[in-house]
Amino acid sequence: METFKRTPLQLFNLPQNFVIPLFQRPYVWKEVEQWEPLWKDIRRIAELRMAEPQLNARHFLGAVVIQSHEAQSGRLTTWNVIDGQQRLTTLQVLADATRSLLAQAELSKLAGQLEDLTHNSEKYVEDGDSPLKLRHLNKDREPFDELMAADSPIDYEDLSHSDSQIVAAHKYFSTVVDQWLGTQDTDKYLAKAKELTNVLLDGLQLVSIELEAAENSQEIFETLNARGTPLTAADLVRNFVFQRLDGEGSDTKKAYREDWPFETKFWMREVSVGRNLVSRSSLFLNQWLVARTGEEVSPQATFYRFKSWVELESGQKMADLLPAIKHQARKYQAWTESAAQPGGSFDSSVMAFYRMRASGVEVLKPLLIWLHEPGRNLPLETIDRIVQAAESWVYRRQMLRLSGSDLGRIVADVIAASTGISASEFPERVIGHLARLNVTSTYWPGDEEVRLTLNTEAVYSRFPRGRLRMFLEAIEDHYRSETGQPQIERKGYPIEHILPRNWKETWPVETPEADEARQARVHRLGNLTLLTKSLNSKLSNGPWPAKRAALLQHNTITLTGRVVSKTEHHDWDESLIDDRAAELIDAILHIWPVPEGHLGKVVDPQTKAGDWVELKHLIEAGLLGGGDILSATHRDFKGKEAVLTSDGAIELDGKRYMTPSAAGHALRKKATNGWYFWAVGDGRRLRDVRAEFQNINRQTD
Repeated sequence: METFKRTPLQLFNLPQNFVIPLFQRPYVWKEVEQWEPLWKDIRRIAELRMAEPQLNARHFLGAVVIQSHEAQSGRLTTWNVIDGQQRLTTLQVLADATRSLLAQAELSKLAGQLEDLTHNSEKYVEDGDSPLKLRHLNKDREPFDELMAADSPIDYEDLSHSDSQIVAAHKYFSTVVDQWLGTQDTDKYLAKAKELTNVLLDGLQLVSIELEAAENSQEIFETLNARGTPLTAADLVRNFVFQRLDGEGSDTKKAYREDWPFETKFWMREVSVGRNLVSRSSLFLNQWLVARTGEEVSPQATFYRFKSWVELESGQKMADLLPAIKHQARKYQAWTESAAQPGGSFDSSVMAFYRMRASGVEVLKPLLIWLHEPGRNLPLETIDRIVQAAESWVYRRQMLRLSGSDLGRIVADVIAASTGISASEFPERVIGHLARLNVTSTYWPGDEEVRLTLNTEAVYSRFPRGRLRMFLEAIEDHYRSETGQPQIERKGYPIEHILPRNWKETWPVETPEADEARQARVHRLGNLTLLTKSLNSKLSNGPWPAKRAALLQHNTITLTGRVVSKTEHHDWDESLIDDRAAELIDAILHIWPVPEGHLGKVVDPQTKAGDWVELKHLIEAGLLGGGDILSATHRDFKGKEAVLTSDGAIELDGKRYMTPSAAGHALRKKATNGWYFWAVGDGRRLRDVRAEFQNINRQTD
């Protein structure tokens, strides 16, 4: 076994074949997780080389394991790819996508250099054999071979394997490279084309582990991928930092003792990020790097981006940089530990950490690190205003149950867009950036959409419990601030249904319609409050006078006190639940406001719903309209009609229902799937219209 550092040119230059065996998994890399970060790194290296050619910047791609083939035939050396086929396939696809664009621009010399990375010269290829240097033997063979043989420009939809992930990768890279190169027939285009070609030839670096045919490749594969404890990003950064310090002539023992903060239990603890566990030190370094670079950095790329930034962009000695990292790490630790305390009043930064933990996100931490960068010294009011706007953007989206997968990129963009401006401009720059977002994946929802959703949303069953409690705590703190009281203790207080979940025995109503109206409000915001301790089930489910007396006796929370005061001469009922919901929503909109006049409109309303579809989404997409007549399809209710309203409700016999199933239940008096029950004027059931919407959505993703 031998190990070499190779550029793509060094790895692919000879006439040879790299064979991906049949047992290897198919190509699975995706845009968000792999293609986009890779392209950002390549683009960054190209732009850095153009700006500062003396640096000869490079980007490390990781390792590949290849093994010489036992039976060599003809003139071509053959290697089996044991590990790293995802990287090699992506490199080949990227090189070919770029080659195709340069060929169309008639830059034949540059295109030819890239073609040499992917194709063997015809003089070395047997008649009837493929010239491709990378050969798939698994199910990717046909789509890869077809794609790499296609004439430029490629009509991706016309390919017989147009749905292949490999084809999607080629299309992605073709699009982003074309956008970056800009207008053809210009000096700038030519300069970019040359530099990008150079980066693809020698600006990327892999570690190539090359095995002899007789070596046990499976054992080596398992050793590399499974045995032992893998180094974390923080481990790799630590090794690099102290090698760098040693090279600068610094006292490394003193630096380790005084300036490296990450050897305590706090930093070594593994924390959950999505479905993954990472060391807290690695997570911090990733978030710190986002704050410093204004780029979204994938967790897998933390070390390589850190190394690249230090060597090529920071302009600082490690001896000067390390104390700054320590300063921010200590502040981060203080925020985290303070946010875990149940008592005391938090400032906006600590409260932001608490709320992120309660709601299950990390997205705003790079922004907080950036705001508190040493030497920035922002006024507290400035920090408060920016944090409030950023929280409003995140939590309004959570209230509408919108995806958060693209928000990290926006936080990085906000940081990058604010670099180099005066501190006094920060709030307007950040708020303006968020307010201009206009696509479903990132936009900042306006008041009306939040109000419409929370008025009827069954938040208790829809929101994670910690997130819902955090929203109620925020409202409680808002009420307390009006009279100068301290913030509520964050002790995980129970969430109480004022109208009990099991209400039918002790809170009866007289008609089926009243029954349905009451049941619809059980889990809504207006029916929920916080208690310092749970009521016993007898009191909780008992008649209102007894429950009110218990709340009055044990309550110390303003949210609950206001309920008690409203019901001195009025039993708790549907009208009070609706009124209270409106009040709580007003408080939420005050806690997390939007800029004056901001509506939160998007240019792609049809994608809002994703797989969770409501009638309002079908109306926004133009598939249904206010005033459309819905007809019952069940044989027992033929001829029964309802009317669709412009806000996505169904009017039936003078009453409004917010879902097809609720309207169907009202008619049939039993559980009903309204998407099957109701049909539109042309005879299609609502399920068919929903399916059409979802197909449109998938095609535009």
